[in-house]
Amino acid sequence: MKLNLVPARTGAEWVRLGLKTFWRQPLAFISLFFLFMAAISIASQLPFIGSVLAPILLPFMTLGLMVATSVAHANDTQKPTAPAMFVAAMAAVRAKWRPMVVLGIVSAVYFVVVVLASALIDGGQLARAYLLDETLTPEIVGSSDFQTARLLVMALNLPLSLAMWHAPALVHWHHVEPVKSLFFSLVALFRNFGAYAMFCLSWFGVFLVAGIGIGLLATVLVGVGVIGMGDGASAIGGALMIGSALVLAAMSLSSTWFTFRDSFNAD
Repeated sequence: MKLNLVPARTGAEWVRLGLKTFWRQPLAFISLFFLFMAAISIASQLPFIGSVLAPILLPFMTLGLMVATSVAHANDTQKPTAPAMFVAAMAAVRAKWRPMVVLGIVSAVYFVVVVLASALIDGGQLARAYLLDETLTPEIVGSSDFQTARLLVMALNLPLSLAMWHAPALVHWHHVEPVKSLFFSLVALFRNFGAYAMFCLSWFGVFLVAGIGIGLLATVLVGVGVIGMGDGASAIGGALMIGSALVLAAMSLSSTWFTFRDSFNAD
């Protein structure tokens, strides 16, 4: 396996390719994304083990969507079928379930350690909420210590997110051991920092434009009377924003395979 160094402008090209590939079979991508998200959501609701089980499932979603993207992009002259994408994604998940579980366990252990570390700031309030499903009062949630603990958890989870970026794909396509794949993923992101920074900025721009467009659409619908004013309008507007955000998340995940494809070559 060889690491490629790519120019910064490649990051914008990854976004373009991701959007193009997504729109070749949008319903398949959205369905796959919601299928994995539903599994993670259901797992997260389980008492006591839910908060630990959910991170274990994340590598499965990453791998499944990357494989689906590779199938969708395999032949630009022929539209891929949704069943072919589903079959390929599920076959990859089934074939590599052991290393995916290893990656998931590493992710879950790291997450638990980070959450426990936040107890140094807020006395364990956030840790009890995440790990023991303890209900918190609005006063606790709004306290400065609790908010600082949340920011700490988000900051400390960033290195894990970067390490997990390419790890499932490295395991699947290059047969790299799970722990080594985390290291190589980090190296790829740092060596091609300009391209990945452009990738993130480009997606930020897509999200910003989409948000403005959705806001304008909601305003027009209210103006022409399709949506009434009041609590109903707020509920519909909130549902529209959440649904759009989930679709945009599925779009962004459809472009991660291109970042992997251009960052690594087989020996």
